Amino acid sequence: MEREYLTAPVTIVCGYYGSGKTTFSLNLARRVSGAPLTLMDMDVVNPYFRSSDYRAELEAAGVRVIAPNFAGTMLDIPSLNPAIAGILESGERVLIDAGGDDAGATALGCFAHLIAKRPYEMLYVINRSRPLASEPEEAAEILKAIEKTSRLRATGLVNNTHWGAGTTPQLLEESLPYAAAVSRLTGLPVKYTAVEKGLVPQVERLEGDPAVGSLFPMDLPVQPPW
Repeated sequence: MEREYLTAPVTIVCGYYGSGKTTFSLNLARRVSGAPLTLMDMDVVNPYFRSSDYRAELEAAGVRVIAPNFAGTMLDIPSLNPAIAGILESGERVLIDAGGDDAGATALGCFAHLIAKRPYEMLYVINRSRPLASEPEEAAEILKAIEKTSRLRATGLVNNTHWGAGTTPQLLEESLPYAAAVSRLTGLPVKYTAVEKGLVPQVERLEGDPAVGSLFPMDLPVQPPW
């Protein structure tokens, strides 16, 4: 039986710049079933790879895509988009791709008062292969900054350690102590370990380990559609 994802009314995916949170968000959106879903792109940090770039593909699959309005540069604080506020208040199921690190979480913070009105899940994506977040203490500090800026609390971790096409089962296994340490420092469970679909048979024995949680098969890499 297919595992059910996005069980909370609102699911937020956040993480350090380059952690792979947008790729995870896109794969998560593609995995939904049942009630309609709206994907909100609030990534103001990376203008070159954003979930809203995949609007046509996602909307063809029944996922509505909403991005906030920006004034000036891509790093400006977003203007309050009436569509975003209305959807958050409507009770619809929502997936939010938040911006990288605390700077990107600024947009998320603008809507924190609406998000917190309903049960929400906030998943923090970690990647041991990324500079400035390769140590558990660094990843934990980044999360503190994201939570402070967004005014929301994370509820779980996603270990997305990879080297793109060069990812191996060994790399994944070597990242487990890192994920366990981040879990210990933050007090958050590892909910998912992202793994390229073709590698799943080689690592499925790890599923259920507290440092792994549930394996989340991913289509990688996700290439921009331009």
